[in-house]
Amino acid sequence: MDEQTDGQNAREIAPQLLDELRQAARPYAEEEGGPHGLDHSERVLHTALFLGRELGADLHVLAAAAILHDIGRSEESASQGTVCHAQRGAELAVPILKRLGYEQQAIDAICHAIVAHRFRGSVQPQTLEARILFDADKLDSIGAVGIGRAFLFAGQVGARLHNPEKDHSHTRPYTLEDTAYREFQVKLSRVKDQMQTTLGRKLAQERHTFMQIFFTQLTRETSGFSADK
Repeated sequence: MDEQTDGQNAREIAPQLLDELRQAARPYAEEEGGPHGLDHSERVLHTALFLGRELGADLHVLAAAAILHDIGRSEESASQGTVCHAQRGAELAVPILKRLGYEQQAIDAICHAIVAHRFRGSVQPQTLEARILFDADKLDSIGAVGIGRAFLFAGQVGARLHNPEKDHSHTRPYTLEDTAYREFQVKLSRVKDQMQTTLGRKLAQERHTFMQIFFTQLTRETSGFSADK
């Protein structure tokens, strides 16, 4: 169930503080690049603030968590998934938040949201802000932008364009078969059922429908229009 807090929590975060958070996150985002670069964090921030204003969340906690949520990504990529970027991101966020003057209670709330935002993670979002960050991050992984990001990642790892003939339960990430379609089959098609807020679920269903239409058309085109799936 969505929570509704009082209007005081929805006060806007100062632009200067947002800029300082962006500058702190920039080196990590530039090192990772691709689908988890600066533009991804910025889209997640805008979506999170939209949801946060609608649901009365603490925008100070939410904004910081959104900007910093992927700063552990480059270490996860370098380890080919051995390092959990959500856990590592929370660890890296602590000194940044302390330097920017955040109090311990806010740091704890921000770090929980970062730890809990991962789709495959074991930590479940326990606060409104963590649920919103989870939804904002997942919304950026589906729909038109999600398809674009999936192809961008596939290009980074040298994957094929499309492989609907494969049983994706037996293909591996970071390989030739780690296509955008594999990402849709093993992850993106399930995102709508994982959303944490009512508004997030509504937006996710719209984006899910678009992905189904897109991949059906892609399969038709890559198979000589002989497939009717």
